[in-house]
Amino acid sequence: MCVNTSKSAKHLMLQPFHFLIVIDFESTCWENNANGKQPEIIEFPAVLLNIRTGMIEEEFQQFVMPFENPILSDFCVKFTGIKQEVVENGVPLRTCISLFCSWIKEISEKKGLVFHVDQKGNNGENSCTFVTWSGKNAIYFVLGLKIVFLY
Repeated sequence: MCVNTSKSAKHLMLQPFHFLIVIDFESTCWENNANGKQPEIIEFPAVLLNIRTGMIEEEFQQFVMPFENPILSDFCVKFTGIKQEVVENGVPLRTCISLFCSWIKEISEKKGLVFHVDQKGNNGENSCTFVTWSGKNAIYFVLGLKIVFLY
């Protein structure tokens, strides 16, 4: 699948990375969260995007069982499109993270990915980093990786 719909990808050539692992979590949610419930990941999808070609080269997806609030709100089902039975058949977050790490290891070996860029911007041919986003909250990713905050 190609995600680059522009006729010119010249601006992509200025990127210091050759690949991005794009993560788009879905989490539990409520229309009016008066009780202050904390969201939990219920879907953990990721793709390996080749910046040079605009093509998605690899995909990962796993549904996750919420632990603190295991019953999805009607609002959450409508907003995310994820049904209760889907998360009930999901895996615990710990298992999901383990599966994701295995996927990262597999694609890293397969593609020769490099997750380090030195301070001078020197990187390998297959340099890669993670990107994601989150509404009003700072972006964070907790897998022992460098944490970058964007607002």
